[in-house]
Amino acid sequence: MGDEGRTCKKITEKFLTYPYFYAISIAMIPTLNSNESIPSQKKKIIVLGSGPNRIGQGIEFDYCCVHGLLAIKECGFEAIMVNCNPETVSTDFDMADKLYFEPVFWEHLWEIVELEKPDGVIVQLGGQTALKLAKKLHEKGIPIIGTSYESMDMAEDRGRFSDLLKELNIPYPEYGTAYNAEQAIEVANIVGYPVLVRPSYVIGGQRMRIVINDEEVEKAVISLLKHIPGNKILIDHFLDRCQEAEVDAIFDGENFHVMGVMEHIEPAGIHSGDSNAVLPAFNLTPLIVETMEYYSDKIARALNIKGLINIQFAIKGDKVFVIEANPRASRTTPFIAKAYKIPYLNIATKVMLGEAKLTDFTMVNKLDGYAIKEPVFSFDKFPGVNKELGPEMKSTGEAIRFIKDLHDPYFRTLYKERSMNLSK
Repeated sequence: MGDEGRTCKKITEKFLTYPYFYAISIAMIPTLNSNESIPSQKKKIIVLGSGPNRIGQGIEFDYCCVHGLLAIKECGFEAIMVNCNPETVSTDFDMADKLYFEPVFWEHLWEIVELEKPDGVIVQLGGQTALKLAKKLHEKGIPIIGTSYESMDMAEDRGRFSDLLKELNIPYPEYGTAYNAEQAIEVANIVGYPVLVRPSYVIGGQRMRIVINDEEVEKAVISLLKHIPGNKILIDHFLDRCQEAEVDAIFDGENFHVMGVMEHIEPAGIHSGDSNAVLPAFNLTPLIVETMEYYSDKIARALNIKGLINIQFAIKGDKVFVIEANPRASRTTPFIAKAYKIPYLNIATKVMLGEAKLTDFTMVNKLDGYAIKEPVFSFDKFPGVNKELGPEMKSTGEAIRFIKDLHDPYFRTLYKERSMNLSK
């Protein structure tokens, strides 16, 4: 056997002996009557991934999970990964101490939890897919690492979150809630058109619509309830012709650190996942940026965040409005970490675990020029899909482009298109 053959044999042997597990029906193989996954006596942490790549949730969360697994190992825990995407690094055979190649659904997760009896589960790194399992974990008494379920639910429930902003005296778009089309029309007329019709607890802005009259509200609500029955509907006044920006941050219960402030190039109404965004902000006054950071700090403390938070803002004139808060890693978290060359996901995971405070790290956000987040679309794979962008996300990933200054031709072209859209 040549060197190449010996290398392949070693890799194969390593792969076959690696703790890489998946479920199989006994009915398919009647002779199989054993469980090859033997739990260890070590303290363990389960990380939930984001499932398969799809429109509405990009691949960026894989970066978050990978760095989370590395941090868990560094803290002396056994790192267990649950995900079902073969094209991601988080499911590589040598990344986690143990990999369960299973759909990120409750039925599969519950069997794994019953077997492994982990010290906790991390839901902040796998996007909305992982976050949606927090309720079931909470109901079963399984520890959620980092931010509690109660705090996550307050941020996810659009109505409760708006009530919190009111208590904190933080501006937000006028809103109301409804459970049917008739109620929605009444609310829309009170808050004033145009309005954004959206459900709570959804991935990638699913079923969100901007509408301008009663007839469109009725159609939007009927469609929403058909696809997501029983969901509470939030009717927001839509802040037209304004700038959008977002803040990604870490809070450890005492200290608050802004990872990055990103300004969107596209006008309001385009989902943040589909927007080109610039780091750091290029056209916002220092006062507006400071206000965004101040509001973010207040919200993180009010929600008792432990770990990551992403907050979306709309700026109209000199007034800063909060649109929503995501109590987890966002698509832009890996982007910011790469741009500033700071291992933010590693740091955030150690904060969630209670193994470190933000004061244990030196973090200086310095960039020579600007970094632009470019959304990646897969329209060539789906030729019949409507390519018009709106509040429902259609991108499948993102790329990063560095520019020295705002005279860069690429940036000038993007900004010119933005100005044209705003003038329409």
